[in-house]
Amino acid sequence: MIAIPDKYPVPLYRDPNGKIRVSGTRVLLELVIHAYLRGETAEEIVDSYSTLKLSDVYVVLAYYITHQSEIDIYLRDADKRADQIQQQVEANYSPETRAFRTRLRTLAEARKTTTS
Repeated sequence: MIAIPDKYPVPLYRDPNGKIRVSGTRVLLELVIHAYLRGETAEEIVDSYSTLKLSDVYVVLAYYITHQSEIDIYLRDADKRADQIQQQVEANYSPETRAFRTRLRTLAEARKTTTS
Protein backbone atom coordinates (compact mmCIF):
# COMPACT_ATOMS: atom_id res chain seq x y z
CA MET A 1 0.00 0.00 0.00
CA ILE A 2 1.28 3.50 -0.86
CA ALA A 3 1.57 5.81 2.14
CA ILE A 4 0.07 9.24 1.48
CA PRO A 5 1.80 11.94 3.51
CA ASP A 6 -0.33 14.58 5.22
CA LYS A 7 2.11 17.28 4.15
CA TYR A 8 5.13 17.47 1.96
CA PRO A 9 7.82 19.75 3.41
CA VAL A 10 8.49 22.87 1.34
CA PRO A 11 12.23 23.02 0.64
CA LEU A 12 12.77 26.69 1.43
CA TYR A 13 14.83 28.50 4.05
CA ARG A 14 15.48 32.11 5.00
CA ASP A 15 19.16 33.02 4.92
CA PRO A 16 20.81 35.37 7.46
CA ASN A 17 20.05 38.35 5.16
CA GLY A 18 16.35 37.52 5.08
CA LYS A 19 16.35 36.16 1.52
CA ILE A 20 14.37 33.00 0.82
CA ARG A 21 16.34 30.25 -0.92
CA VAL A 22 15.70 26.70 -2.04
CA SER A 23 16.99 24.30 0.63
CA GLY A 24 20.35 22.74 -0.04
CA THR A 25 21.21 25.47 -2.56
CA ARG A 26 21.92 29.18 -2.77
CA VAL A 27 19.21 29.64 -5.43
CA LEU A 28 16.84 32.46 -4.56
CA LEU A 29 13.09 31.84 -4.51
CA GLU A 30 12.57 34.83 -6.79
CA LEU A 31 14.80 33.30 -9.48
CA VAL A 32 12.66 30.15 -9.54
CA ILE A 33 9.36 32.04 -9.53
CA HIS A 34 10.43 34.59 -12.16
CA ALA A 35 11.54 31.74 -14.43
CA TYR A 36 8.18 30.03 -13.92
CA LEU A 37 6.32 33.27 -14.66
CA ARG A 38 8.34 33.63 -17.90
CA GLY A 39 6.92 30.27 -18.93
CA GLU A 40 9.82 27.98 -18.08
CA THR A 41 8.97 24.44 -17.02
CA ALA A 42 10.31 22.89 -13.85
CA GLU A 43 12.74 20.90 -15.99
CA GLU A 44 14.03 24.05 -17.69
CA ILE A 45 14.48 25.74 -14.31
CA VAL A 46 16.56 22.77 -13.10
CA ASP A 47 18.61 22.97 -16.31
CA SER A 48 19.38 26.62 -15.48
CA TYR A 49 20.38 25.94 -11.86
CA SER A 50 22.31 22.69 -11.55
CA THR A 51 22.08 22.57 -7.75
CA LEU A 52 18.28 22.32 -7.83
CA LYS A 53 16.44 19.03 -7.65
CA LEU A 54 13.42 18.60 -9.90
CA SER A 55 11.23 17.39 -7.04
CA ASP A 56 12.11 20.49 -5.00
CA VAL A 57 11.21 22.81 -7.87
CA TYR A 58 7.81 21.14 -8.24
CA VAL A 59 7.13 21.52 -4.50
CA VAL A 60 8.26 25.17 -4.54
CA LEU A 61 6.02 25.90 -7.54
CA ALA A 62 3.08 24.17 -5.87
CA TYR A 63 3.71 26.25 -2.76
CA TYR A 64 3.79 29.41 -4.89
CA ILE A 65 0.51 28.53 -6.58
CA THR A 66 -1.21 27.94 -3.23
CA HIS A 67 0.36 30.99 -1.50
CA GLN A 68 0.62 33.33 -4.45
CA SER A 69 -0.54 36.55 -2.79
CA GLU A 70 1.99 36.32 0.06
CA ILE A 71 4.84 35.33 -2.22
CA ASP A 72 3.98 38.07 -4.72
CA ILE A 73 4.39 40.61 -1.90
CA TYR A 74 7.80 39.10 -1.06
CA LEU A 75 8.76 39.20 -4.77
CA ARG A 76 7.74 42.87 -5.13
CA ASP A 77 9.83 43.77 -2.08
CA ALA A 78 12.81 41.73 -3.35
CA ASP A 79 12.56 43.30 -6.82
CA LYS A 80 12.32 46.79 -5.33
CA ARG A 81 15.42 46.16 -3.20
CA ALA A 82 17.30 44.75 -6.21
CA ASP A 83 16.41 47.88 -8.20
CA GLN A 84 17.70 50.08 -5.37
CA ILE A 85 20.97 48.17 -5.26
CA GLN A 86 21.29 48.37 -9.05
CA GLN A 87 20.79 52.15 -8.91
CA GLN A 88 23.43 52.47 -6.19
CA VAL A 89 25.89 50.45 -8.24
CA GLU A 90 25.19 52.38 -11.44
CA ALA A 91 25.59 55.70 -9.63
CA ASN A 92 29.26 54.79 -9.14
CA TYR A 93 29.93 53.95 -12.81
CA SER A 94 32.56 55.94 -14.62
CA PRO A 95 31.45 57.98 -17.66
CA GLU A 96 33.13 55.40 -19.90
CA THR A 97 31.20 52.55 -18.30
CA ARG A 98 27.92 54.46 -18.67
CA ALA A 99 28.63 55.10 -22.36
CA PHE A 100 29.53 51.44 -22.90
CA ARG A 101 26.33 50.23 -21.19
CA THR A 102 24.28 52.64 -23.30
CA ARG A 103 25.83 51.17 -26.46
CA LEU A 104 25.11 47.64 -25.25
CA ARG A 105 21.46 48.48 -24.52
CA THR A 106 21.10 50.09 -27.95
CA LEU A 107 22.53 46.98 -29.63
CA ALA A 108 20.29 44.70 -27.57
CA GLU A 109 17.20 46.72 -28.52
CA ALA A 110 18.20 46.71 -32.20
CA ARG A 111 18.67 42.94 -32.08
CA LYS A 112 15.26 42.53 -30.42
CA THR A 113 13.46 44.50 -33.13
CA THR A 114 15.17 42.61 -35.97
CA THR A 115 14.30 39.19 -34.53
CA SER A 116 10.69 40.05 -33.70
